[in-house]
Amino acid sequence: MTRKALLRATYERSRDVLRDCALENGAIVAANTDKPYTPRSATDYRSVWPRDAAFVCLAAISLGMPEIVDRFLLWLEEKPEGFYKEKLLYQKYSTNGRRQGWQFQPDQMGIVLCLISWYTSGDRNKAERFSPLITRLADGLHSAWNGRFFSRHVTDLWEQEHLHTTWTMENNYTYTLAACSKGLFVAHSLFPNESWKSAATEMAEAIDRAYSETAGHFLRNHGKVDDANIDASLLGLAWPFAVCKPADPRMKKTVDAIERTLVRNGGVHRFQFDYYDGEGSAQEGGGAWPVLNFWMAIVLQTAGKSKKAREYFFWVIDRVHSEAEKYNGSTPSPGATPCLSSRHILLA
Repeated sequence: MTRKALLRATYERSRDVLRDCALENGAIVAANTDKPYTPRSATDYRSVWPRDAAFVCLAAISLGMPEIVDRFLLWLEEKPEGFYKEKLLYQKYSTNGRRQGWQFQPDQMGIVLCLISWYTSGDRNKAERFSPLITRLADGLHSAWNGRFFSRHVTDLWEQEHLHTTWTMENNYTYTLAACSKGLFVAHSLFPNESWKSAATEMAEAIDRAYSETAGHFLRNHGKVDDANIDASLLGLAWPFAVCKPADPRMKKTVDAIERTLVRNGGVHRFQFDYYDGEGSAQEGGGAWPVLNFWMAIVLQTAGKSKKAREYFFWVIDRVHSEAEKYNGSTPSPGATPCLSSRHILLA
């Protein structure tokens, strides 16, 4: 099968996965385990992570499926437990909106604000119908921010329960700051609010302080005590949040550090000393995450490094379809490749 054919098959299968994980009520689940093709051994991921759903919506926009985005944004405005009163989103929710996790991950709120801006092309008239949701999200972020750090413990996008920010250390995850700063800036650009702009500026300044000349890259967590371990989420500063240009020497050094430290045999791993394996309590060690290869490819492409970007991109595509061929015993067709969850849709 030619690479062009592989890409077409991947494109079509990705549309199938999105349809399966975007439910009738607007919720977007990580994996729809109600489907008959889901094996009994599969982990139950039939929950809604706002961050993951926002990335899925971004993919849906590219795939020409705007109805998924409309339904999800309506679900998000109406369903999450406590959101109307607190103006905050937490870790994850059931499909009817019941809260399932208490971790505070404000990057989820930031990326939803970005999603609305992307979806409406930054047009205030188009964004008007989402103004209550924009206001609630932006007000919530502003209220949780005290000028230098968040006023409650924050967990980052990897959801490592034993790692979170603390008030005593006055620390911040750099990826989280990027998502929230960008989200507040775009909210302000749509519906001007000086409080949102001020908080966004303070977060952007905190990102600048998170660059370490000594380490030679952005720190994944900066405060009274720094965490200099390399983390692939720092790619988010360049894309999708664009708080640091790919040509910025600080960003180039950070990407170089990620490649040097986290890339093994062509695959990008999450962070140094990642022991999560998803299989049990032994925690033998994490493997490469194909979604990170795509993330790296996008950042390199925006930096003008097309050849290297293609290498990271096709490292995934070639393996996905090679495994599918083994699974099916024949060349995969768009409807025959193994099921991927919406949490993995960006792998394909």
